[in-house]
Amino acid sequence: MYSIESFKKKVDMLHIELSDKQYNQYVTYYEMVVEKNKVMNLTGITEFDEFIDKHYIDSLSIVNAVDMHQVQSVIDVGTGAGFPGIPLKIAFPHLKITLLDSLNKRINFLNEVVEALGLENVETCHGRAEDFGHRKEYREQYDLCTSRAVANLSTLSEYCVPFVKIGGQFVSYKSGNVDNELKESEKAIRILGGEIGKVCSFVLPETDFARTLVPIKKIKSTGKKYPRKAGTPLKEPLQ
Repeated sequence: MYSIESFKKKVDMLHIELSDKQYNQYVTYYEMVVEKNKVMNLTGITEFDEFIDKHYIDSLSIVNAVDMHQVQSVIDVGTGAGFPGIPLKIAFPHLKITLLDSLNKRINFLNEVVEALGLENVETCHGRAEDFGHRKEYREQYDLCTSRAVANLSTLSEYCVPFVKIGGQFVSYKSGNVDNELKESEKAIRILGGEIGKVCSFVLPETDFARTLVPIKKIKSTGKKYPRKAGTPLKEPLQ
């Protein structure tokens, strides 16, 4: 069995309270990812302690920037193996979560995880953010949009800001120095109806893994033409 004492200590450092049942859900989820990883590329990290740090603690570190008890609805864009969406759902069961990914195999896996962990109020969606961002049942419907996807902030904002209701926010998980990226994306974020909030940089507890959370507050409705058609935000980021 795994030692979860270190995991518990780091969760405590984030001021999150979890039950034994929740810790068991995290262990089951880890085992499912590692097992599925044998036949499908979900993560390059399979060693338990590193997985805990770089997937679970990292996902949960959003509490440094957002009071999750004030959030009701979340969409996780480009969720991949379910990060940060599923770790957030386990820790904060009240959340209504949508997991969006463009690869159907990943969505099928996430459906297995949701069932195995007994999670309720989780919707999985196969598709692209550029398409779902125009659907009225998803557009401007969420208190919070999250993404750990790797793309520049202008592109990510065009994917994500349209999902956020006015007064909500999109939080991008970034690594390293983001000063230049912030400057380059300011205009794009403004065009999309957003405003950069207080950027939060830190090192994950007892690691050397630096994380920066960039909160983008939704201050006005996103123009109807955004997001632009599939592939355009990546090829031609808003300037």
